[in-house]
Amino acid sequence: MSRSSRKVSKRRALGQHYLVDDAVIELMVGCAEIAGHDQVLEIGTGKGAVTRELCKVATCVDGFEVDRENYLSTKSLGLGSLRLHQEDAFKAPRDFDILVSSLPYSESSTFVGWLAKLHYQRAVVLLQKDFGEKLLARPEDPHYRAVSVISQISSQLTIISEVGRTSFSPPPAVSSVLVVVTHRRVLSDDQIHLIKMLFSQRRRKLGTALKNLKLVLPRANPSELSRRVETLSADEIEAALTRLGTL
Repeated sequence: MSRSSRKVSKRRALGQHYLVDDAVIELMVGCAEIAGHDQVLEIGTGKGAVTRELCKVATCVDGFEVDRENYLSTKSLGLGSLRLHQEDAFKAPRDFDILVSSLPYSESSTFVGWLAKLHYQRAVVLLQKDFGEKLLARPEDPHYRAVSVISQISSQLTIISEVGRTSFSPPPAVSSVLVVVTHRRVLSDDQIHLIKMLFSQRRRKLGTALKNLKLVLPRANPSELSRRVETLSADEIEAALTRLGTL
């Protein structure tokens, strides 16, 4: 295997697929609706294709990139409004108004939990199509999970468009979607953990699941407690958590 082939294989193993479609990049930056004073965060600068366009409209962009080669590629662009960090953005808290990212698919669940704990205005991200649809799933959908509820309680998510495989290099095995996420409310680590614990018992009745967690739901009626966790909408779970005093 040639050196270049080994590099491509390594990138694929890491879930790194670089966005190379100028039309999609333009759409992402447009959806971000960046005002001059907005603090912009980019997670995963890659080789700087999106970063370059963000720096044209934002006075300050914090770019995070863990891959050394990508970090150096972005740094070599000499973008004056860019503060570039070779760090994991999920482990280096930053204040921001707008987030823009083409996330590695492997980081999608981490991203949702991380974002749910923050104050921000808007996030524009590329996600694996199946995962983006999971975030919008309702109780009747077999893909309805804890991450769906965490996303829907903490934010409002809109799928803007599907993005094909050929928009990336190397092309991923699946299609992606461009989504806009707007802030709704902040969730704590404990609240996120409780939602996950409830859904670890998603086929149990709510009353049984709460009992297993040593919780009692105030003002509950038998019909409510007899419903299975997986049949409760995000709004109903949010209301229950509020009554439990956890929201």
